[in-house]
Amino acid sequence: MKAILNRYLKTIDWYIINKYLGTFVFTLGIFVVITVVFDISEHLDNFLKNHSTVQEIIFKYYAGFIPFYMNLLSPLINFLAVIYFTAKMANQTEIVPILSGKASFNRFLRPYFVCATLIFIVSLFANIYLIPFTNNLKITFENSHQFNGDDPTKSEVHIQLDKHTFVYVQSFDNTIHTGYQFILEKFDGDVLREKLVANTIVYDSLKRVWTIKNYTIKYVNGLKEKYVDSAGKSKDTVLDMRPVDFIVYDNVYTAMSTKDLNRNIEKEKIRGTGALKEMLYEKYRRFVYPLSSYVLTLIGVSISSRKVRGGIGLPLGIGIFLCFAYIVIDRFALVFAVKGSMIPLIAVCMPNGIFALVGLYLLSKAPK
Repeated sequence: MKAILNRYLKTIDWYIINKYLGTFVFTLGIFVVITVVFDISEHLDNFLKNHSTVQEIIFKYYAGFIPFYMNLLSPLINFLAVIYFTAKMANQTEIVPILSGKASFNRFLRPYFVCATLIFIVSLFANIYLIPFTNNLKITFENSHQFNGDDPTKSEVHIQLDKHTFVYVQSFDNTIHTGYQFILEKFDGDVLREKLVANTIVYDSLKRVWTIKNYTIKYVNGLKEKYVDSAGKSKDTVLDMRPVDFIVYDNVYTAMSTKDLNRNIEKEKIRGTGALKEMLYEKYRRFVYPLSSYVLTLIGVSISSRKVRGGIGLPLGIGIFLCFAYIVIDRFALVFAVKGSMIPLIAVCMPNGIFALVGLYLLSKAPK
């Protein structure tokens, strides 16, 4: 392994790699510390009001908070780190001898892309395996400590359980796992065959069944109809739904493992509650977002490898502007995918696609 590395990576490559990773890790650490300090000041009242222990805050909340923001910020911190140390090298006339020694600009990019690959691998692993687990810790803590303060339950919920069964719940009380004004309809093609109406439906978490109370059933067979009035009675039934289906939390899909997310996507295709686009966006983003390490590295090197008057200030300012532009495009892509008509896969690829074109243009203008 060492022989292979020494064959393709020379002394100047290791010099750039050490500069790259050292600046990246240090900058990321500084940003994480600042983010944690601001978050503590914002949520200190929540911690005190709910009598949260130090162990809970550290190993439940911040064990999820820190990995989430490290992964979220890593491409942008990577971008700024590349611009900072590359512009510093250019300002100290370290890049000119490299390019003057018959090394092409593409060869100069090799150590950068080695580091970008390491960041890509770590980010991809985190997105698929680590972040869903840590996000689950964070979101569970936030929900149990009422960070949002809003009622998370849905109202006027329509769910398709299978090809023939549809349910409706007017309102749901998550505290006692009770739904009100419940309607269940069974169809044979487009023909209604059975309709059940109940005042309340209660979920038994031990038996994992729903108890339907004060219900009436109408059976339809052509022109014949039969009514069954069971006022005052109740019955237990198994339905493919859970209390969580009537609750909506922010970032709930980021807390699902990839396996659970795929399972819920297949179920949502049948149910049609309107969450399919958001689920697909989250799934695709886990695989596409880490690619930004390559795109932003290419842009960073291209705009900061030329020595300019004023030192590193101008490249760093351009880099900060491009960071904000990337964030804005990423947020717009999410809105277009979830609220608009854009295909989620296209929306996920849009920020990296746009910036990849910018990077190729800047690469053509970079010093050779």
